[in-house]
Amino acid sequence: MPKVTQPLNKKGDFLVDYEEKVFEDVKADPGEKALVTFHTVAFEGSIGFVNLLQATRLQRKGFDTSILLYGPGVTLGVQRGFPTLGDEAFPGHQNFNNQITKFIAEGGKVYACRFALQALYGHGEKSLIEGVRPINPLDVLDIILLHRKDNAFILDTWTL
Repeated sequence: MPKVTQPLNKKGDFLVDYEEKVFEDVKADPGEKALVTFHTVAFEGSIGFVNLLQATRLQRKGFDTSILLYGPGVTLGVQRGFPTLGDEAFPGHQNFNNQITKFIAEGGKVYACRFALQALYGHGEKSLIEGVRPINPLDVLDIILLHRKDNAFILDTWTL
């Protein structure tokens, strides 16, 4: 049997070269837009949180960035907490809320489909994180088409 003779990794060690950047740091041209759509359930995988981080990064790169929460995606935009709203029941429990709040504070826009909010998940508009704008279900397609007409970058987030 081969014997491993290397010392164990230690706290503070680097396992990869995190400083090498292969591609140029792309910034938005004036007036460029981005839309990140979410049709995913909060806490059912990492994609919802990862693409909230991507939306924030797009905003910081200069894109006029919007987030669309529809279908199960509206679960990312509701207030949560336990035992009361705002309380963090476990580490990371408020990740979605904190990231959406930060995104809005930095100038991003967040929209949530009223149909999904009420008919699918039993929430009212008062359940939304402050700053999330509820929209008519007919607006879901139109916001995507308007961004398409503006040649915006569109990142669709889906889980099944």
